[in-house]
Amino acid sequence: MITYYEDPSPGTGALAPRAAFRSDARTLSLNGEWDFRLFPTVAHAEAAEASEASEASAAAEETTETDGWEPLPVPSHWALRGHGAPQYTNIRFPFPVDPPRVPTENPTGDHRLVFDLPDDWPGPDDGRTLLRFDGVESCYRVRLNGQELGTAKGSRLPHEFDAGPHLLRRGNVLSVRVHQWSSGSYVEDQDMWWLAGIFRGVTLLHRPEGAVRDVFVHAGYDHRTGHGTLRVDADPGGRVTVPELGLTLATGETATVPGVRPWSAEAPRLYEAELATDAECVPLRLGFRTVAVEDGVITVNGRPLLLRGVNRHEFHPDHGRAVPYATMREDVALMKRHNINAVRTSHYPPDPAFLDLCDEFGLWVIDEADLETHGFIYGGWHGNLADDPDWEEALIDRAARMVERDKNHPSVIMWSLGNESGTGRNLAAMSRWIRDRDPHRLIHYEGDWSCEHTDVYSRMYASHEEVEAIGRRAEKPLDDPRLDARRRAMPFIQCEYAHAMGNGPGGLTEYQRLFETYERLQGGFVWEWIDHGLRARDAAGRPYFAYGGDFGETQHDGNFCADGLLFPDRTPSPGLLEYKKVVEPVGIAVDAAARTVRVTNKYDVIDLTGLAFGWSSEVEGRRVAEGALDVPPLAPGDSAEVALPEPGTETEGEEWWTVRAVLAADTTWAPAGHEVAWGQARARGPAVRRTPGARIAPVRAPEAAGPAGITLGPATFDPLDGSLRTLHGLRVAVPPRLNVWRATTDNDRGPDEAKSLAAQWRRHALDRMLHRCDGVTVDGDALVVRARVAPPGGFFGLTVVYRWTGERTGEPTGDGTGEPTGDGTGERTGDGTGDGTRLDLAVDIAPDGEWPCPLPRLGLTMAVRAPLDWIEWYGSGPGESYPDTRRAARIGRWATTVDRFQTPYVFPQENGSRGDVRWAELRGPDGGGLRVEGRPAFALTARRWTTEQLEAARHPADLTPGDVLHLDLDVAHHGIGTASCGPGVLAPYELRAARTRFGVGFTLPR
Repeated sequence: MITYYEDPSPGTGALAPRAAFRSDARTLSLNGEWDFRLFPTVAHAEAAEASEASEASAAAEETTETDGWEPLPVPSHWALRGHGAPQYTNIRFPFPVDPPRVPTENPTGDHRLVFDLPDDWPGPDDGRTLLRFDGVESCYRVRLNGQELGTAKGSRLPHEFDAGPHLLRRGNVLSVRVHQWSSGSYVEDQDMWWLAGIFRGVTLLHRPEGAVRDVFVHAGYDHRTGHGTLRVDADPGGRVTVPELGLTLATGETATVPGVRPWSAEAPRLYEAELATDAECVPLRLGFRTVAVEDGVITVNGRPLLLRGVNRHEFHPDHGRAVPYATMREDVALMKRHNINAVRTSHYPPDPAFLDLCDEFGLWVIDEADLETHGFIYGGWHGNLADDPDWEEALIDRAARMVERDKNHPSVIMWSLGNESGTGRNLAAMSRWIRDRDPHRLIHYEGDWSCEHTDVYSRMYASHEEVEAIGRRAEKPLDDPRLDARRRAMPFIQCEYAHAMGNGPGGLTEYQRLFETYERLQGGFVWEWIDHGLRARDAAGRPYFAYGGDFGETQHDGNFCADGLLFPDRTPSPGLLEYKKVVEPVGIAVDAAARTVRVTNKYDVIDLTGLAFGWSSEVEGRRVAEGALDVPPLAPGDSAEVALPEPGTETEGEEWWTVRAVLAADTTWAPAGHEVAWGQARARGPAVRRTPGARIAPVRAPEAAGPAGITLGPATFDPLDGSLRTLHGLRVAVPPRLNVWRATTDNDRGPDEAKSLAAQWRRHALDRMLHRCDGVTVDGDALVVRARVAPPGGFFGLTVVYRWTGERTGEPTGDGTGEPTGDGTGERTGDGTGDGTRLDLAVDIAPDGEWPCPLPRLGLTMAVRAPLDWIEWYGSGPGESYPDTRRAARIGRWATTVDRFQTPYVFPQENGSRGDVRWAELRGPDGGGLRVEGRPAFALTARRWTTEQLEAARHPADLTPGDVLHLDLDVAHHGIGTASCGPGVLAPYELRAARTRFGVGFTLPR
């Protein structure tokens, strides 16, 4: 027997879907504290229900006794409130695949609310009252005062029931039984936490006699004439007024509106309007815009778009998908502040309030249906519900509820049929339904590459090479010539690319270059907006963010849910800062030598009048001059070359020029002065700095070995292997030596450990390199150590010569304290002069044998036993950077603590490297420390744990700071890529074994 929660149908009793709108009619929010109890199976829930009703009539079964009930807030997920546990899966269903049946072990939560109506609530003779649920996962049955109102599926979709006939003035008992698993679960396999419950709002809506049942706004814009068109369809009809436009018209009537300002993501112009009937007034917000595909390109208001987008799951580390409004608003503002202009609502319609914010702030939206059947891929898509006629009604219902609810949002420019559901007749039926209902938006679906039922060609994680071929309309042809010709004429987007999991993603710059080169390539959506880490504490009470497997699940997909541009607490990751820079809407190319800057407007719609430009000159990281820059108000696509002024300074040292574009005035999403774009170029240098008047003299030759070992200037060495023991009075815990290993990143590991780059590295034992000393000699003023570094079992390795020398540079100058100033993110005091005895190390590396794979990194690793907790450096910053993730890093003088030098990825991995470091100073609370200089510049990491400890950790709380500071001074790094789900490291960023020479110098801080 098939139960209502297993029946493929969308449910029973719900009213026809309609637009989400407010009115002046009465509403009553039922959000708040409800009674709750959880049962392990449906049978247990039914048995408890039968027991309560055994001596009562059907109407009395809804008892108000509280035995066995506990308080639970609505909206919420019960698994995040101490009832059961969450479970994360990516593709595989967490239950046997036998649609539409679900397991007997089906957690079932009874929710109950006892409430009174307000004294002035209209009576049954004045219209009716609807009960609205905006989101319940995954199937539910609703009863009011013992009378069943209906059942529903479609977790992220609204359902309304006629509650009026059963309402009481006092003592209403609303009972909602929610099942975690249902037939609906088979079409909601959406790479996320399975979290049951009433997670969106519950509302009573009074609908007076003659109230508006539905409203559909059609507000177009003709870019050739500058006129808008407006028609508002309503049932029943009424009159629409738009005061700002002096416009009044009847519903169903079309009006031409001269001189209207169109809506766009860059200029989200909304007009307040009102629909009035005899029964109520409905406020409307009108955005005039027209979406089309013209000559194979998506246009809005006649302008082609370049989507700089993100995929957004609804997520909060404490509340799951019950995202508070303030958090939604914060999300939209963060997107705008990071140059994001588009959102794909993966993989379901969001809370309608989010789309209100997209209308207000300005974001292009692909609104996606609540549909994914990805788990069927493991059965070769056999039995896939997207092609099963028994499921057509359910899937069309999901499309209809999305379209009807969200059809009045100007931000929505495409409807998406769903995600990763294979192909089939039901998808075609959904497309037909949507096109009939709303022919003025585009239809998207990535899963069918033939694009038979869509208006755009969409792909996920296509390589740079393939994307370029698509841009040239030279992609591999389809077997069907008709479909091939049709698809080849379509615009292209990457609905998912650049998997933002852990450290990364790399390759963003190269993708963006393709998007900006070929008109067919209209951008894409990075996967994804935020890490889905749930806030938790370990046994010791230390906080961390949990991922799959942390709740005892036997089937899960680990940390694959931690793949966002935001950390779970909504701190921007280095990946988000990189994305902001890569997609910035103003190109700024500084030619410092010629004292010019080329400015290009990369916006789709607006000119540059909303921005202010400024220049600055920095020498050795210190600003020596700055001023405003007069940039013309360039139209989209236009460029201008602007002269830079003379800085008026003769300060010696390496000089960089920086040009910034900032907001000229406050906006809804950022204050005036917020940086939108920047460019930087070196004007001169690098210069070798010497203390003025200092006498340069070599340190005497290394002294013979004694009880303290070999002495060379400020250092002592072990006479047996030449390893460094002490340096400037600091105890060296790990002497500098060649290192090729890094803690693997999510992108190194990839989705298939057996095929990953990290697996190659381990297979060739690069994580277990052995060091052999081949000789320690004194060569004039130098101590020379010859060595070989190679993996066990390997027929290849690296020969290395370490050449230690020293020099004395006169008496120290300056106060030597270098106390930090500010909040730890800016500069420090001191003039940067002063020196003492320095120790130099020249490293000469040559590969031998046939290297079978790239190197993870190449450089020196060392550690000192000292309480050094402050780092100042001159190089790239302020955040981390790697060879293919360095666009957001600019050259400057930066400072922070050792703790802040780390990037706290949800799953610990290689992090925190600062590239292009000319010098770095490490200091302790007593003012002592160490200065490291690079020849050439190096990449620096500094940690209070070893690389091995970092590799072994599964959460940041696993990493316990020690009293040893571990440093990596790298001359090169392998790139990051995006192979956790997508292309690996591009060829220019691969690190191959080759002859390499570099050097570092060690002195006291200046």
